[in-house]
Amino acid sequence: MNIAPVAIGPLTLGPPAPLLFIGGPCVIESPSHALDLGRAIQAIAREVGVPYVFKASFDKANRTSITSYRGPGLAEGLRTLERVKAELGCPILTDIHQPEQAAAVAAVADVLQIPAFLSRQTDLLVAAAKTGKVVNVKKGQFLAPLDMRHPIAKVRESGNARVFVTERGFTFGYHNLVVDMRAFPMIRSLGVPVVFDVTHSLQLPGAGDGVTAGQAEFIEPLASAGVAAGIDGVFMEVHEEPSRAKSDGQNALKLDRLKAILTRLVALDAIARPLQPTPVGA
Repeated sequence: MNIAPVAIGPLTLGPPAPLLFIGGPCVIESPSHALDLGRAIQAIAREVGVPYVFKASFDKANRTSITSYRGPGLAEGLRTLERVKAELGCPILTDIHQPEQAAAVAAVADVLQIPAFLSRQTDLLVAAAKTGKVVNVKKGQFLAPLDMRHPIAKVRESGNARVFVTERGFTFGYHNLVVDMRAFPMIRSLGVPVVFDVTHSLQLPGAGDGVTAGQAEFIEPLASAGVAAGIDGVFMEVHEEPSRAKSDGQNALKLDRLKAILTRLVALDAIARPLQPTPVGA
């Protein structure tokens, strides 16, 4: 099956476009932090020559502990994202957790993201689809790659063909995730671009003391393997000082490592890009 490329503002995700980078802080920590970090990431992306989409959440609704920082909330978060979009001039991706959030978020964001734990929630998928904005469905940690045909169908049958899937690892025993490189061609065989969320794939869910632990030291090899397997975009949470991040610091990429890693990934993508999806079972 041919992959249907997706326009994200002025950018394109999917063949024949080159690798696209989605990145930013896990959660909006403050307006100034989002802007400063977004500017720094954008400058690196431009230097390396990779198209860039800014990502941050206004609410982290599935934190491990009830006392964990969740974000500024919908209204304040959207004001920050709107400012980032205006000042940086790049597309914006953020997640929604409830159907009633879809319309408000669509007024600002270019991509509405469906969190992995909610990837089968029909009302949420339909509400996102009906905004007409691009819908990114993160594959649930409990779903096989080809099971994503059902969430994709829910979006498309709601009148929106602008959909892609993000792989973020599969639950493997207690407190661990694994990434099956076969998942990328399997998902692409469904006719949609596939993005690899490298940093969330390196979470150790619940393994910390009331927080999600992570293994950021494996970002480079895992990202390299994914790009070599022929993905269309890479998703990474980035922070200038992960030890101070208010969410997912243990699996975030330190800003000063971004240029080297993106340079490597762009070079790998230039080799892997000619790969076409192989029919599953062929």
